[in-house]
Amino acid sequence: LAGDTSYLDPPAIDPWGLTGRPRTKPIVAAAQGRCLTLGIELLLASDIRVAANNTTFAQIEVLRGIYPFGGATIRFTAQTGWGNAMRWMLTGDEFDAEEALRIGLIQESVQPGTELDRAIELAERIAQRAAPRGVSATLVSARRALIEGQQAAADALLTDVSELLRSPDAMEGLQSFLERRPAVFTGH
Repeated sequence: LAGDTSYLDPPAIDPWGLTGRPRTKPIVAAAQGRCLTLGIELLLASDIRVAANNTTFAQIEVLRGIYPFGGATIRFTAQTGWGNAMRWMLTGDEFDAEEALRIGLIQESVQPGTELDRAIELAERIAQRAAPRGVSATLVSARRALIEGQQAAADALLTDVSELLRSPDAMEGLQSFLERRPAVFTGH
């Protein structure tokens, strides 16, 4: 139904990350085939993006009489630079994975058929090796800088890191470093 936003009602999480509570867990996304409009905006709402090297992209809303309403006017410009974003949003032209990688829309371009495996590999690396509270705090701090500004993020750094340093996971991280072994984090 046009205009129905019930999918955003609590406890749901807005897939475009524009409303509601912020995510505290990272999203690693994979793209293949043709990735248009809201697909690009879902990529922009994720934290790490992988695409098959034969993927094509296009932000075509202007060709339909509307404009990107899933966050591209905010994130595309912030993540790829004004000129790069405007080049693609204002023309609706199609571009390839090489261009997506060059401008920073994706972080990796891989052989077709391996994009999902690579995205899962990166997500598992985060889940298995990184401390959950450290990952969450990193996301919060980076988003604070984007939304509230760099000074707001800087002002919160010492308070945030002081709390983290007292956590069992931070103690485990230091101990595992000293003992030259992989850390075993509990999320505490």
